[in-house]
Amino acid sequence: MSLRRKTYVLLAARVCFNAFGDIALSRGMKNLGAVSLSSPGVIWLAFLHVISNGMIWLGIASMLAFFFCHLLLFSWADYSYVMPTTAANYVVVPLLGLLLLHETVGFTRWLGIAIISVGVILVGWTEPNTREAT
Repeated sequence: MSLRRKTYVLLAARVCFNAFGDIALSRGMKNLGAVSLSSPGVIWLAFLHVISNGMIWLGIASMLAFFFCHLLLFSWADYSYVMPTTAANYVVVPLLGLLLLHETVGFTRWLGIAIISVGVILVGWTEPNTREAT
């Protein structure tokens, strides 16, 4: 597989891991409910819930996979190409929030997502300037 193709595959994996991690963390914390910072005991109970919640651990594992992909991309492609492509998450996360978490996404937010999508597409059309490891 060519390095350019590996870069595109890793970009897609990074977007998926990041979006899934965000959604999993959100679902795990919504199971907990609003956390009050009123007393150390309440904070301790919230902490215990967080460390015992499988969805939160799944989100953390997904975010670690995202970070690993992110680091690999930095070793292969230019920073000016890799970083703007992270904006693809601004498109994927609201879609997953709508489909999986049944959140409401208003017209203004969809308009912003469309504008961001155009920027991501423009960056995606540029050459990633990938390079082989030395």
